[in-house]
Amino acid sequence: MTELLFKGKEFVWNHHLAVPFRPLVMHPGKGIGAPRLDGNLIVQGDNLHALKALLPMYAGRVDCIFIDPPYNTGNEGWCYNDNVNAPMIREWLDANPIGIEDGLRHDKWCAMMWPRLRLLHELLAEDGVIFVCIDDNELYNLRLMMDEISGDSSHWIGTIIWKNVTDNNPTRIAVEHEYILCFSKNKNSVEKIWKSTFSEVKDLLVRIGEEFVRGFPDQNALQSAYTQWFREHKGELWPLDRYKYIDKDGIFTGSQSVHNPGREGYRYDVIHPRTGKPCKQPLMGYRFPEETMRELLQQDKIIFGDDHEKIIELKVYAKDFLDKLPSVIELDGRAAAYELRDIFPDRKKVFDTPKPTQLVEKILSYATKRNSFVLDSFAGSGTTAHAVMNLNAKDEGQRRFILVEGENYADELTRERVARVQAGVPGAMSEPLKSGLGGEFTYCTLGAPVELDAILQGADLPSFAALAGVLFHMATAQPLNPAQMDEGRGYVGPAGGAHVWLIYRPDLDWLKSPAAALTLTYARDRAAEHPGDRHLVFAPARHVSQRLLDAEGLAVEFVPLPFALYRLERA
Repeated sequence: MTELLFKGKEFVWNHHLAVPFRPLVMHPGKGIGAPRLDGNLIVQGDNLHALKALLPMYAGRVDCIFIDPPYNTGNEGWCYNDNVNAPMIREWLDANPIGIEDGLRHDKWCAMMWPRLRLLHELLAEDGVIFVCIDDNELYNLRLMMDEISGDSSHWIGTIIWKNVTDNNPTRIAVEHEYILCFSKNKNSVEKIWKSTFSEVKDLLVRIGEEFVRGFPDQNALQSAYTQWFREHKGELWPLDRYKYIDKDGIFTGSQSVHNPGREGYRYDVIHPRTGKPCKQPLMGYRFPEETMRELLQQDKIIFGDDHEKIIELKVYAKDFLDKLPSVIELDGRAAAYELRDIFPDRKKVFDTPKPTQLVEKILSYATKRNSFVLDSFAGSGTTAHAVMNLNAKDEGQRRFILVEGENYADELTRERVARVQAGVPGAMSEPLKSGLGGEFTYCTLGAPVELDAILQGADLPSFAALAGVLFHMATAQPLNPAQMDEGRGYVGPAGGAHVWLIYRPDLDWLKSPAAALTLTYARDRAAEHPGDRHLVFAPARHVSQRLLDAEGLAVEFVPLPFALYRLERA
């Protein structure tokens, strides 16, 4: 595997480990619904710190990551300002925007992305996938970096070319595309990721087909009954909702366009069987030659309209369905700007480079299930959340999103877009923007770092929940489920046959008192709650030795918190 080398790599190699944990601070007045950390989240704050803050709850739980980082064109104004305390690269930390003339801008971009990609990799589930948008400026650096972080090049699923019909290159070559790199966390899970999206729906079609065929032997009655059922249950069939025809054998068929997008296609006449006149041709022509069309007609795979004025369609069968995410997606990038204007009719300028919701929605439709967790740590205008909500509306899914945005517009744009899409925009030109998609989300900022060294002096004492999340993740390498935490009893949560406890209050005087120490009575009570299991107790001090705990057969282990209070034990 080819190694990517860039200036500062040795200093940022493990920089993500040095980033302090910071608690997520909820702001109920800026969200919709009851505030919660295990639902839809919008986090305002530097994405490096935000990703570290998400680890205690979400490590290994995110099913799909979609990010649109700076492309490093030299005109974007992003800064390299990570606090990497290495003298050789201190000159990078002046927070000046990266310019086109900056000879080190590619190195700085790699140094900025490396720790963020490392944390994203930790957050990704074992069968998860990550999509990263990029253009030619950093395509090759990104590919090598992703190969190295993933372990080898076999984790690369493919590269999507987004043909966005936008020429932003002053050279003689009109640049009309960008890229989206796709990598898997586990190279053995790729087939499961792709196929599982459709298996439940295909099983539903087969079951429904058998039921309808038994009840309606007449073809017309069969189709009529299924059409009515299809209208009522279309959401459950997505993304196979194109299959709206059923025959007497319970075989579902649907339609697919025959036009050739993007360039001039084949032109020839297809005669309508009832009117005897040539059918109306697609604007760009057919996408396959006349010989192929003759074969399709012989195989009864062409769907004709009532007359020759309707463009013909290609018949497709659900039983043969194995869809693949195309490597080329053509979608006018200006659609995103139009959509934002519809959402924000009260603003003249909304966002410079938004991604079209249809683009993200198409990708997520292949890479997520109905209950998937989706993360975007370069959230921008909030397109990823909008796409997730659209998908949920189509298939009645329960996908959840986490958005991270460090810029000031996280509140006035990112959060506001999600709120408007959920609640509805009365003046919008299209549905469902006008009526709203519904849903909830919690808005968060980042609290003060949980600096374990600072706790030694009793400074910046974190909340119980913040400290519990950090300690649980450090002790078990698993995310904490806040629903299982019980602060009143000091219970943090279970982990593989063990239980984690925390004797703590954010009160220095209390922490210095005997009440904050592990005692024999406390150990007996904990062991009695879960006999046979191991118990890990974090506390500032203890009044019982490990030898006595072992002698009583109590599977309780004391883990000292980083307080300068051990004199209580020594005294």
